[in-house]
Amino acid sequence: MKGRNPPLLNDTQRQWLNGVIAKVTAKMDAVSERSRNKIPYTTVNGVHDDRSIDNPTGDDSDGINWWTNGFWAGMLWLMYHETGNEKYKGIAQISEAKLDRCFEEFYGLHHDVGFMWLPTSVANYKATGNPESRRRALHAANLLAGRFNLAGGFIRAWNDLKEGDTRGWAIIDCMLNIPLLYWATEETGDPRFKQIAMKHADTTMSAFVRPDGSVNHIVEFDPFHGGVVRTHGGQGYGEGSSWTRGQTWALYGFMLSYIHTGKDEYLQTAKRVAHYFMANIPEDGIIPVDFRQPAEPRLADDTAAAIAACGLIEIAKAAGGHESRSYAAAALKLLKTLDESRIDWSPDTDHILLYGTGAYHGKTHHQPIIYGDYYFMEALFKLKGNDLYLF
Repeated sequence: MKGRNPPLLNDTQRQWLNGVIAKVTAKMDAVSERSRNKIPYTTVNGVHDDRSIDNPTGDDSDGINWWTNGFWAGMLWLMYHETGNEKYKGIAQISEAKLDRCFEEFYGLHHDVGFMWLPTSVANYKATGNPESRRRALHAANLLAGRFNLAGGFIRAWNDLKEGDTRGWAIIDCMLNIPLLYWATEETGDPRFKQIAMKHADTTMSAFVRPDGSVNHIVEFDPFHGGVVRTHGGQGYGEGSSWTRGQTWALYGFMLSYIHTGKDEYLQTAKRVAHYFMANIPEDGIIPVDFRQPAEPRLADDTAAAIAACGLIEIAKAAGGHESRSYAAAALKLLKTLDESRIDWSPDTDHILLYGTGAYHGKTHHQPIIYGDYYFMEALFKLKGNDLYLF
């Protein structure tokens, strides 16, 4: 199902797209050299930080085990696929090798191994056939499969947290981790990985996605007997609210499950979440942190816009006809809004998107975050019809 034609763009839209890709290419040419030995998460005064050496809280899951540590390499693999320039391959492999330390330390790893090794090792293996990358990716897939709770039919999220007993916690974000399991079955022929991924996706459909298409961030299950215990607000405004990045993890995640399995329920679920998201896009195209947050302060999360665009483009490819055009138009609105007023195109700074927010009640808002840059680039290449399909 991969490699389908992109949604139809008119000449003006394609001209805009080519211009933005040219700006990304120029920016990445400069930034890649400056950050070749880093694994960045954000920027400080326009300069990438380095999560391969920083461990701000002293927690096992911080530093080298930080969940976003695959996205920088993913950006480089996208550029290698787009340009053929060998330097991007070389720099991406630096990040991948550094992540071997995560396997050695082990305790900091949790459900986000998909985010870490899909854009690094799976990407490398797809692009070069590197057998070491295959080994790393399969190792990560086995770690993810090992988190599956048989009684509840879900993949456990984090390890033990100070918040209390999290043995029954699952989160919507994991819909973007399970493509690692789909890949493992596609690569080895062993159905166990895909079976676990689909069981988790099925549980997520029933327990996370509400009738109106909004989603929960965290669902707590009984880890011994199964069944929903309660929901948690997580990184959104509160319990029962609508954290926008969580909406996009569902929107794009169910679409990816459809691409990997062909199960129509996943496509219909992706559409339901997409309809809710599209109905709530503000007139100016700037996505809030939570669709149900107070009017003030007006906190935004541009990373949600970029991720949503990826999912909407994939739905547009699958839908066809007039329906396809509506999804594509929504994606274009989000991407054009980012390009026009939410991006730093200067070659002297390391970030692309400016206004990411990790959590509504977090200490920091409106900062560059590496996955926003990655998904913005991925969306552009999807529109072009040149996506590498790292997830």
